[in-house]
Amino acid sequence: MPEEKKVSSDENNLAMIAHILGIVIGFIGPLVIYLTAKDKPFAYSQSKEALNFQITVLIAWVACAILSFIGIGFLPFGAVWVVNLIFCVLGATAASKGEAYKYPFALRLVN
Repeated sequence: MPEEKKVSSDENNLAMIAHILGIVIGFIGPLVIYLTAKDKPFAYSQSKEALNFQITVLIAWVACAILSFIGIGFLPFGAVWVVNLIFCVLGATAASKGEAYKYPFALRLVN
C-alpha cells in the first residue's frame, strides 16, 4: 500500500488562500499563488484549479455584462456571484484539510 505524502500546514494554508482570494479579487490572487508556488505541489495544483475556475467566472461576468445591454443580464449577475462564493468556500475548506478540490465545472485553460 503506497504511503500518502503529508502536506504541510503552510502549503494547506496557501492553497486555501488561493481559493478564498477568488472571492475577493477574482483571478489575480490565484494567479499570483500559481506563479510563486511552483516548489509546493499541493498549493500549485490548487491555485491552478482556482485560477481555471476564476477565469470561467470572469467569462460568465463578461457574458452577463453583454446580456445586460439587452435587459436580461442583470439576473445572472447574482447567480454567478452566489455560485462563485459557494464553490470557493468549498474549495477553501477542502484545501485547509489537505484534500484536493476539483471544481464541478471550469474551463481548463491553464495546464
